[in-house]
Order: sequence, then structure tokens, then C-alpha cells
Amino acid sequence: MASAAAAASASARRWRWRWKWRTRDAVLALLIASVLAPPLLLYGGAPIPPFSGPILIGSAASGLDLSNLIARKEVRERLNALKQDAFATVREPIQMVASDAAALKAGLIQHIVDQSSGIDRGTTDNGMVTSVNVKGGVEFTKENGLIDDGKLRENKVRAMRNAGGLNITLNKDHTADRPPEKTTDTTSEDSDIRAISNNTSHSTAPPDSTIRVLRDQLKRARAYIGSLSSRGNHGFIKDLRRRMRDIQQALSGATSDKQLPKKYYLSHRYTKFFTVGISDDDLCLVSGVHGRIREMELTLTKVKQVHENCAAVISKLQATLHSTEKQMQAHKQETNYVTQIAAKALPKRLNCLAMRLTNEYYSSSSNNKHFPYKEKLEDPKLQHYALFSDNVLGAAVVVNSTIIHAKTPANHVFHIVTDKLNYAAMRMWFLENSQGKAAVEVQNIEDFTWLNSSYSPVLKQLESHFMINYYFKTQQDKLDNNPKFQNPKYLSILNHLRFYLPEIFPKLNKVLFLDDDIVVQKDLSALWSIDLKGKVNGAIQTCGETFHRFDRYLNFSNPLIAKNFERRACGWAYGMNMFDLAEWRKHNITDVYHYWQEQNEHRLLWKLGTLPAGLVTFWNQTFPLDHKWHLLGLGYKPNVNQKDIEGAAVIHYNGNHKPWLEIAMAKYRKYWSKYVNFDNVFIRECNIHP
Repeated sequence: MASAAAAASASARRWRWRWKWRTRDAVLALLIASVLAPPLLLYGGAPIPPFSGPILIGSAASGLDLSNLIARKEVRERLNALKQDAFATVREPIQMVASDAAALKAGLIQHIVDQSSGIDRGTTDNGMVTSVNVKGGVEFTKENGLIDDGKLRENKVRAMRNAGGLNITLNKDHTADRPPEKTTDTTSEDSDIRAISNNTSHSTAPPDSTIRVLRDQLKRARAYIGSLSSRGNHGFIKDLRRRMRDIQQALSGATSDKQLPKKYYLSHRYTKFFTVGISDDDLCLVSGVHGRIREMELTLTKVKQVHENCAAVISKLQATLHSTEKQMQAHKQETNYVTQIAAKALPKRLNCLAMRLTNEYYSSSSNNKHFPYKEKLEDPKLQHYALFSDNVLGAAVVVNSTIIHAKTPANHVFHIVTDKLNYAAMRMWFLENSQGKAAVEVQNIEDFTWLNSSYSPVLKQLESHFMINYYFKTQQDKLDNNPKFQNPKYLSILNHLRFYLPEIFPKLNKVLFLDDDIVVQKDLSALWSIDLKGKVNGAIQTCGETFHRFDRYLNFSNPLIAKNFERRACGWAYGMNMFDLAEWRKHNITDVYHYWQEQNEHRLLWKLGTLPAGLVTFWNQTFPLDHKWHLLGLGYKPNVNQKDIEGAAVIHYNGNHKPWLEIAMAKYRKYWSKYVNFDNVFIRECNIHP
């Protein structure tokens, strides 16, 4: 009896044990099935097609046979969220639907592999990729090293194979016109890698295309904000401004694509969608720059859809254009005014040079204040130069460059006339710096007692109330707001002294007049042998320059000007002029000059200046010289031909950019500075350098 009970008890235990193991086996079998089912379905269903891009799984993949597509480029375009012509650097599927957390995570990894590797649906960025660190976020920097192409493709295929539940919905507009095709089976991972390697196209993107896209979006957003603010669309304005801050943060002063942030973080737009079932370590898997571009583009598209009133936009743009034009005009006037001040103001270094030379002149003994070769000053057989200037350094360069290139320096005589303020400095410079056998004379204009207001109409006009009001009244009371004609240099009689050459040099027959902003590069002796054909003034004509015609300087609405001159007559240039003083005296040119100055007392014939006065004074009395003698434009033209500069006998820095100013054109300064003696003690003390 006892044995039977024991047997029954043992049998019951065996049944319970077997039932317990059967239950565990069933649970274990279900677990194994749940684990193995996705890979089996993946390998047994539609395999990975051999093309570069996101893998299609499920219903989207079953209807497409990507292996039979002829043009893989068209497939990539169908997978792009943005059109190819709009953003070449931003390509991704339009919508991603995650079936579970694992599939979503795998899809995000695939997205980052594409973005980080630079292979963005067929686009590479130098082929450079760095490490992927899921735990600490995804960071792609060149400092962490490189991953070769084989390892990159292998990681890409593994990421795509893990995306078992990732579905990608294509835009109907891209798929409606294509029939469903059957996919081919490819189960080998190595074959998948080879397929991707063979079919990944590397197109060359335009340089800095992402920077241009970001800036273009900012411009469009600002335009929309300006038009939306008048319609009360505060919601769109708030959204646009938030997107603009994102774009500006992404730019952060970058000027090229290489300077854009290399770190990628999850954008706030995807936060709610991606946080379900994903750990905190995997939230750094969306491209920040590209994500912000997509967000801004979506916002701009929404604004464009609701902003249908084009009339408001046109009105706003017209108002903006009008305001911009007014600002541009104001800036032009301000720039012109400042440029005129910079061009005509005396630089501190030149003022220092004049002051030191003046102090040295008056502190030195009187025995050293006489120039040699006085007997040459009135010899008509020699070659005489007239130079009227208050610029010591400019006059020094003119004399120095002329003597250096002269074949017989002993035949050259320089007559320099300056004002009382710079007389001592000018004399001291040429006394200290010997010119060899060439003769130099420095005169003070105050010593010309015959030049007074009773003889010269110009001096009389400068003392008139009209001219005083013109120069010394406030800007609002002036008749002309152009600062060029408010230049105080026109108050100086030095500027008009060129019209009194026969009075200054009564015993000379020919004089070569030179400005102080020229440089002599060749021997000028041949100019004295040129036959001027009975003309008084030998100068180069400026017909090639449209602004050097007569109508640019003279007021042809005045009957007196229209009657005596031709509107389109060729002008000529001051700077290097050969004057025949014998013919000058014969035709009473000084009286002609006085007549026209009296007619222009109220500035109705021309504005201030000596060139308009010269045009009317030497009308039909100018002989055209060859252009090789005198080259213009180094003070305002940025594109003077270098061969023309090197071949010219005289180069002229006419314009605002004088070579001794800070605003001088650097590429032309060297032709002038090589004739400055920078070893001179006065030059060094005043910190004048090339």
C-alpha cells in the first residue's frame, strides 16, 4: 500500500515537472520566434536593392524593382525631400514612419551616416568621415581621424539591414507615373557592399552651397517679416524669427561650408516624434544645419501659401527700394565730401617736414642761404622749368626725377615759386639737397609787387563779398554744395600764377610748366625743339576722355560761351605744358585771360578752377603733343596700363589720390616714392616712409 502511494506520488511529480518544462519550452519558443522573425522576413522577403540611399521595406519596397531602373539618379531624386534645383546639399526622404523603437533608431543611424559621410544621395564631401559615438551623441570632426571607404560602406549596409521596420512613404507626384517593378534578391552582405560601392555617384556640389542657401533663406525671411507685420500675422512672424535665430546660430560668422559647425544634434522639431522608445543617449542623431534648413524652408512655404496679397509685397518692396536709394545718395555725398577733405588737407607728416625745415632755415647762418649758378636764371639758351607749389616734398620729387633722367643736367634751370608760409622750408630743402650742376631758384609770391587786385581780376574777385560769402558762409547758404568747388586752394593766387608767365620770366622765350604731382621718367630736352606751329600752348589733348570735352567745364547755356566755343571741342591737360612766351606776348594772352575772368565774376560761365579758364584763354592757341610725353590718371584711375606708365616721359597723379597721401593707390605709389630721399634726416624725423 505504501509502495503504491509512493509510486502515485512520484508519477504526479513527474507530470508536474513535465508540465512545467512544457510551459517554459513554449514561452522560450515564442521568445525565439519573436527575435528571429524580423531577420527571417528581411532575408526571405525583398532584399536590399543595389543602389545608394535608404532601403525600402514593407509595402513601399514590394512595389519597386530598383535593380531594373535604368537611371539611378532618378531614384535618388524621388527619394529627396527637397527638389534638386532648390537645395543640392539637402536630400532626404519626405516622411519616415517608425514601427518600433529599434527601427527608428536604425533609421536615424542611417540618416546620420548619409549626412556625416558627405554621401547625401550621391553627393560626397571630400569622402572624409570620423567616428560615430552613439552614447555621447554623434560627432564628426576631422581631428578624430578617417574611416576608409570600405568600412564606411560596411557600416552603412549594417545600419540599413537593422532598419527592419522602417517604412518610407514616397510623394505621389514622384511615383504616380512609374509602374511597380519587382525587386531582385541579394542576401549576401558582401554583395550589398559591392553594389553600394559600384552605384554610389559622386557629384561635385558648388562650393559653399550651404552657406548660400542659409543666407538666401535669411533674406527671404526678412522680406516676409516686413510684409507680414503690416497684416497682423504675429504667429508666422514669431515662427519665422525663431527659424531665423536658428539659421543665424548655424552661420555664426561662417564664410564657407568648411566653417559650419561639425557637430550634429537633435533639432527641437523632431524631439516629440523621436523620444518614444529611444534612450537619452540616442537623441543626438539629427543634423543641426541641414535640419534647420528644412525647418526654415517648411516655414517659408507656409508663409508663402497664406501670403497671397502680392500688392502689399510690391508696395513694401517699392518703399524699401526708395528708402535704399535715398540712403545710397546720402552715403555718396558723404563719401565725396570726406574724400575731398582727405585729398586737400595737409598730412601731418608733410606739415612736420615744413615746420622742421623752416626752423632749421631761420636758425642756420646766413652764409649758407644762397643758391649757386645765378647766371643761368635768365639765359634763354638753357631749358627752363616753372614750378608753382606749396608742397615741399612734391616739388623735391619733380626736380629730382627731372635731373636724374636729364642727359645734360647743367642745361636745366628750375624756377620754383611758393607762398610766404612755405618759402623758408622750400629754400632750406634745396639748399641742403644739392642738385649738382642744375640751377635752382626759389621765389616768394609776396615779392611780386606788380601782382595786385588792381592788375589781376582774380585777386579783385577773391576780395569781393560774393567770394567771401561763397567760402565763409555756412553750408546751407552756399550756392553749390559740391565740396570740390569749395576747396580753399582756389583762394590761392599760386593756382592762377600760370597765366602770368611772361611777367614772371620777361627775358625767357620758352618755359616748360610742371605741376607738383608729376614724376619725370625720361629726358625732356627734346620738348624745346618741338615746333608749336605758332601756337602758344603745347599740351596733350584728352579727346578720349568723355569728361574732358568743353561742355563738361563750360556753361553752354550762356550765350557768350555758346557763341565763342564748340560744345564737343577737345580739351587738353595741365601738368606738363610747353609755353612759347614770344607767341604769348604777341597774342596778348594775359589780356584774354583777364577778359574772361571779368566775364565770369559771378561764376556763371564756369565754376572755380584753372582748367576752364585755360580752355577759354588758349582757345585756338594749343598745339597737340604726342601722348607719350604725358600720361594722366594715376590719381583716380585704378586700371592704368603698366606698359603705358613705363613708356611715358611724364606720369601725372591728377585726381584725389595723390602719392603723398594715405589714400594714394598703392600700386602707383612706387613710381613716385623711388625719387624721395628717405635717408634725409628731416624725412626720418617726420616719420615719412615709402
